[in-house]
Amino acid sequence: QVRLVESGGGLVQAGGSLTLSCTASGVIFSIMSRSWYRQVPGKQRELVAGITNDGSTKYADSVKGRFTISRDNTKVYLRMNSLKPEDTAVYYCSAGRRLWGVDYWGQGTQVTVSS
Repeated sequence: QVRLVESGGGLVQAGGSLTLSCTASGVIFSIMSRSWYRQVPGKQRELVAGITNDGSTKYADSVKGRFTISRDNTKVYLRMNSLKPEDTAVYYCSAGRRLWGVDYWGQGTQVTVSS
């Protein structure tokens, strides 16, 4: 099966940047898409960005123009620029056996944006 491990979270000031990485191991060729989600206490987990095997991407309206998702053979990245306090959340990497599926999850990495 597939195992996902996120890294790169931390504390950053508003306006700053962070890059999250998600390292995948296992049967990589079975994955059709990879996504980043985030969740804050008391709110539903929400899609931040996703990317397909052919490079098609989608983004939440709240992060368009600021965040960029990318991938290579074993990792998916989320470059976060112009961070805002409302971006504070636990960020999760996911992978789907079907397009936009979320069959696998990482453990999450905390991103905290201070004002």
